Amino acid sequence: MNVKILTDIFGDQIRDITSFRDEITVTVDKGAVLSLCRFLKDSEDFALNFLSDLCGVDRFPTSPRFRVVYHLYSTIHHHRLRVKIDLEAADPVIESVVSVWQTADWHERECYDMFGIRFRNHPDLQRILMPDDCKGYPLRKDFPLEGY
Repeated sequence: MNVKILTDIFGDQIRDITSFRDEITVTVDKGAVLSLCRFLKDSEDFALNFLSDLCGVDRFPTSPRFRVVYHLYSTIHHHRLRVKIDLEAADPVIESVVSVWQTADWHERECYDMFGIRFRNHPDLQRILMPDDCKGYPLRKDFPLEGY
């Protein structure tokens, strides 16, 4: 998998590309997430047609506080790629990728429910694990251990 293609196409929107134990991670600006994900799925070189996981990370007290991580897999080429996007605590909003991978629907809802990260243009963004009247987001590091 030639990840240099990504820097050629997306330029400064790619913040970092790292490889550790043959696992490649691409860190990208939040504004490029939808176009990057479409490219990664549709490109013959990547063909990352399976979103195996999407998760949130609370990096409190580090800034930017939140991170969304996409774990992608190609059932054609049998390779994996991780994509990371950092989000500021004041505005934890990112574009939904449900239009790229339908399975993102449930992953994004869980990330919203647990971390409060909102996914713009999600078809049904609502709580999925916690009751509708739950206050706060249980996987945030500043959430009280005994709840509110």
